[in-house]
Amino acid sequence: MIKSALHKIFTASMAILVLFSTVSFTVEKHFCGDVLIDMAIFNAAEKCSSYIVDVQIINHCCKDTVDVIKGQDELNVKSLTDLDFDQQLFLTAFTYSYLNLFEGLPELVVPHKNYFPPNLIADIQVLNQVFII
Repeated sequence: MIKSALHKIFTASMAILVLFSTVSFTVEKHFCGDVLIDMAIFNAAEKCSSYIVDVQIINHCCKDTVDVIKGQDELNVKSLTDLDFDQQLFLTAFTYSYLNLFEGLPELVVPHKNYFPPNLIADIQVLNQVFII
């Protein structure tokens, strides 16, 4: 029970790790002076025009920064020919031995298949009054 739960947790965490390592996204920040006005991850950040009315101040103090967080874009896919000879030998031997674990069972031989017990004429235990308690 604990082993299966740990297996499921490990599998889910590895899937999430692969997902987050390959996803790219941008973080857009809008500053007015030294004050962070808005930060957005997937869409455009809101400008500070609604906060400051003076157009001259907006043009001089506001700045936008965009941080691009790139995920892994090159996944290495290897084939059997990319492995060296020792690794190929181990892999083929392991596969062959693993597949032979699941051979079919031989036909089950039942020695008493055609045996029929003799007809019961009298119940000997009742006649001799010998009972198993």
